[in-house]
Amino acid sequence: MQPLIMAIGGKAPIIHETAFIAPGAVIIGDVTVGPDASIWYGAIIRGDTNAVRIGARSNVQDGCILHVDGPEMGGLPIEIGEDVLIGHRCMLHGCSVESGGFVGMASTMLDGSRVETGGFLAAGAFLGPKKIVPRGEMWAGLPARKLRDLKPGEDRLALMGAAHYVHEAQLHAEAVAEHESKTTAS
Repeated sequence: MQPLIMAIGGKAPIIHETAFIAPGAVIIGDVTVGPDASIWYGAIIRGDTNAVRIGARSNVQDGCILHVDGPEMGGLPIEIGEDVLIGHRCMLHGCSVESGGFVGMASTMLDGSRVETGGFLAAGAFLGPKKIVPRGEMWAGLPARKLRDLKPGEDRLALMGAAHYVHEAQLHAEAVAEHESKTTAS
C-alpha cells in the first residue's frame, strides 16, 4: 500500500526527498513537507483549500488529521515549524505549532490556536480558537488551560522526540522498501 499523494485545484504537494511518507498516509493539495520530516501511517493532510507547511525533522504521527478552511471562509493555513512532535491521532485545523513545540496524543487544535516554541500541549487536550500555549508552559484539559510551568529540560522533549522520529523514519523507509521489493519479485 502506497501513500496517496495528489494535486487538487492546481496545487500539488511538495515533499522533500529525505522526508518519510508512510504507506496509507494521504497528502492532498498545497502541502509542503520539509527535510527529514515524517508523515506516519494513516495520517491525512488536506491542503485543498489553504496551505499546510511542515518543517524539517517534524513528525505527524499515526492517524492525525490536518485540515484547513479557505481564506474566503476566514480560514488560516497550518504552519508547523522545525523539530515539532505531533502525537498520534491529533486533529489540527488552521493552527500553528512553532519550532520545538509539542502536541500530545489525541489533542485537538482549532483555528488560530498556537503552541509556541518550547510549549507543551498535553495528551487529549482541546485548544480552542485563538488560544496560545506560551513557551515554557504545559496546557491540558477540555478546554485546555495552563496546568503548570515546565520543569527544567521538559522544553526539550519535542527536540528529543523529533530526533528519535528521524531515526525511526529511516528504519521504516528501509523496511517499506524491502517489503515492496519482495512483493514485486513474487
